Order: sequence, then C-alpha cells, then structure tokens
Amino acid sequence: MSRIVVTGANGKTGRVVVEELLAHGHSVVATDAVGPAGHLSIPHLGTPLLVADLTDYGQAFEVLQEADAVVHLANIPAPGMYTPAVTFNRNSAMNANVFLAAQAAGLGRVVWSSSETTLGLPFDTPPRYAPVDEEHFPFPTTTYALSKVVGETLAREVSGWSGIPFVGLRLSNVHVPEDYAAVPGYWADAHARKWNLWGYVDARDVAAACRLALTAPIRNSSSYIIAAADTIMNRPSADLMREVFPAVPLKRPLQEFETLLAIDTAREVLGYEPSHSWRDHVES
Repeated sequence: MSRIVVTGANGKTGRVVVEELLAHGHSVVATDAVGPAGHLSIPHLGTPLLVADLTDYGQAFEVLQEADAVVHLANIPAPGMYTPAVTFNRNSAMNANVFLAAQAAGLGRVVWSSSETTLGLPFDTPPRYAPVDEEHFPFPTTTYALSKVVGETLAREVSGWSGIPFVGLRLSNVHVPEDYAAVPGYWADAHARKWNLWGYVDARDVAAACRLALTAPIRNSSSYIIAAADTIMNRPSADLMREVFPAVPLKRPLQEFETLLAIDTAREVLGYEPSHSWRDHVES
C-alpha cells in the first residue's frame, strides 16, 4: 500500500483514477481546486477531498507532505476554455509547483497528465507519418499544448536534479461510458475528427495507465501516448487515412480499426493494455 496524492481528483478523469487506486489498496489523498471542502467525500468514492489551489507553491508543497507519489491531473483540460495566456500561465504554474514540491518533499515518483496535443494536434497540417508515435514531438499549436511541452521539459530537468522518476501520459480525448452515445454522430464525416486522427481513450484505461506508471521500471523522465486500441470510427483505419490524409506515409500496415495514435511504447514499458472501447457500448 502506498500513499498517493491525486490532483484534479474531482474532475472527469480524476474521479476514475481515485477509484482505481483505492480499489488496488492504495491510500489516496484527493485534491482539487473545486468541490466539497473539509471532510466531505467525493460522491461514490468515499475518500475526503482536500481543496487546494496548486498555482500557489505553498499549497502544492503542503498537499504533498508525507506522500509516496503523486498522480498530477490538475490543469485546465483543453484549449479554448480560457484565454490563451491564462491557459498557459495556470497550467505551467500548477505543473512547476507540483514538480518542485515533489522534489522538496522527496516523493518516490511523479505521474502526470501530458497530452496528445503535444504531437501536433489539431492535424490541420497533416502529421509527418502515421501511426503517430512518441517521436512525433514537439509540435504545439496552442498555448494549451505549449504548456504541456513546457511541462515535459520541466519534468525532465526536475527528474535530473532530484533522481525522481517522472512519467508523463500523453492522454488522448478522454471518454467515460456516458460519452459513447454521441459516437455514431462522428461517422458520417471522416474529416470531422481528423484533428486527433480519430483517437480517444476510456477514462478507465487512463486510470489503469496511471496505476501502472506508479510502479513501472522507469528511471529519469519519459512520456507515453495513452489511447484506446481502436479509433472512434466504424471504418477501417487504412480507409480513413486514404480519404483524409492520402499523402501521409504509413509506418506499417494497419490492422482493421487500429489506433493511429501508437500505444506500442506504453504497452512495452508500462504494461498498458487498453481493455475498453466504444464498441462495448454502441452498435457499429
């Protein structure tokens, strides 16, 4: 059993991560900037939520006291929600404060949410090849993506200073089961979701990736694409590429509905194996 701080715990992904870690015997300190204060529990999880503003280093340092590791999910989760400067400044401040506080508190590991957007999303400019892998980095096109690229640089440097392993998870578009009812609406126009090569990931698989990243045999700092094993479309992946990105070279022959956000490295290093799909919830 380990004592794990989960930041952003009251968010869409954070709730599932907290549930996953509790189910596997970890002691969880759940924290978020919003939600019930004091000793009230997150609904359905039964663990207290500590309200803290991680743009304040002092609060970040206090939250991490006596923890073994942190799963850092707290950030503005997408571009366009706030002005570009606010998005960059808040995300960069939260990441820097958590990373530096982890060093000061002597944590054993930092797992944190980077983003698929670091790879060049949205793909209005086609990717250089597909499936896109970890080497297709960095190509930020928004201040949100730039905040994640800066976060990966921070992680590398703080890991080097401290010796703490940092694991960045470049998360695809996170879905929970309630989101899958909208999936058939994507199928008529292959161009509608070309922005991330038709990628997605189930929050339960993200939670499993976070748990695996806490104990994977990793040194220094590294980042991994975390996506579903398939695309969100009901058409073969090779057909999608031929229609929308005909000039983009393929690195290998594609399996029928194979993800175009390559998860091979996460499989090999983390032991990540996505087990959830929209196909479990929607007839194709």
